[in-house]
Amino acid sequence: MSLLHSKLAGVFPVFQTPFDEAESIDFNTLKKEVEWLFGRGANGIVMAMVSETLRLSSEERDDLAAKVCDMARGLGPVVISVGAESQHTAIRHARHAEDYGASAVMAIPPVSIALGHHELVRYYTSILESVSIPVIIQDASGYVGRPMPVELQAKILEVFGSDRVLFKPEAAPIGQNLSALRDATGGQAQIFEGSGGISLVDSYRRGIVGTMPGAEIIDAQVALWEALSKRDSARIYKLSFPISSLVALQTGLDGFLAIEKYLLVKQGIFRNTIIRSPVGFHLDEETKSEVDRLFEILSKAVIETES
Repeated sequence: MSLLHSKLAGVFPVFQTPFDEAESIDFNTLKKEVEWLFGRGANGIVMAMVSETLRLSSEERDDLAAKVCDMARGLGPVVISVGAESQHTAIRHARHAEDYGASAVMAIPPVSIALGHHELVRYYTSILESVSIPVIIQDASGYVGRPMPVELQAKILEVFGSDRVLFKPEAAPIGQNLSALRDATGGQAQIFEGSGGISLVDSYRRGIVGTMPGAEIIDAQVALWEALSKRDSARIYKLSFPISSLVALQTGLDGFLAIEKYLLVKQGIFRNTIIRSPVGFHLDEETKSEVDRLFEILSKAVIETES
């Protein structure tokens, strides 16, 4: 395994993108978030779906990717999502990310069309051949797009090898699909889970190399990962129960965004909870109160498991 590839393991939070009142990217707040994440124990960071990549222009995506790679320089690896509706645009984003120092790129398939096996293989092959860094194949069909056949993913790994291809399977049921991918590749697949933490315990026991949760509860995610690595059952469940309850409130992509940004404001990292409009989920007062209660329980659990 290459030195570059060996860094792609552990807790890789997907950062939320802060916006100002005009819905322009607030890069000063973003820098604060990036430094905070690495300071709290993140092994790397990711620009992906909850970074609102689908709501950014192509030029904004390139600018955000370049600036995040620069902000993280010397702190840890960065994964940049490059999936697009066209192969041409995905390749352009991938090459741009590599040029600016990304450690890997990640790609969902196009979401507006249903692709057959041949076109999906061609799409991912084109991205892999356009860069020299690893490519993470993301099946984000738990909340956008369509499920990708396990056999197709295994075929791509067979062609390019585990030093070039990693996976983030999110199709339901997550656990069974994760195991199917593991078994179809003879245990060679390097897999990140992306459930926000709600399936982390089960996924860890199925052989994942890392997790890509949101950024808002980084302390708890790092603590849970460490407890799992030490097989400390008492700590594992003390942390995983409130994490799961908190994530269960996050319905769909906009549900994740609303609660995650709310908690980032609560912790003094973000200045506001602005999401690029139109928005499909609004955090009402009753849900907010439950988020506050669960966050308090989780914060106490982190402190207690550290003592």
